Amino acid sequence: MIGLWLAQLWQAEKQVRLHSEHFVQQLEKRNWSAAGEFIANDYHDDWDHDRQAVLNRLRIVLRFFSSLTIDQGNPQVSENSPVGWWSAKVKLKGSGTDFAPEIISRVNSLTEPFVLHWRHESWRPWDWKLVRVSNPALEIPDRDF
Repeated sequence: MIGLWLAQLWQAEKQVRLHSEHFVQQLEKRNWSAAGEFIANDYHDDWDHDRQAVLNRLRIVLRFFSSLTIDQGNPQVSENSPVGWWSAKVKLKGSGTDFAPEIISRVNSLTEPFVLHWRHESWRPWDWKLVRVSNPALEIPDRDF
């Protein structure tokens, strides 16, 4: 029974879904360092951020919130080992500094879903890392942060 449960748990699609959920939970907790554990060393996103840049931005942006809830509308998961994708329209709720409402407004007005791109890193079935985030509707000018 345990073997069957582990086989189901370690399926690639399930791992992509769980890693995405846990990553979002760390963002909601405003725990940028724990969220960073999910990010691959060779991370690179649509806004030309590498791993260090995205960690710096997470640290800055998450400090603007005293509370944060991230609602993911009907997430879709797909995998083609060794890669997987999680996609969902995201809506933010929360409070914090004067910048929090601007961030919430900008994210909530997006018409395209966020896509988290994952890669299986090793022989261990639970070893997945975030290699890219994309959303063609989101613009992040260099001057914002």
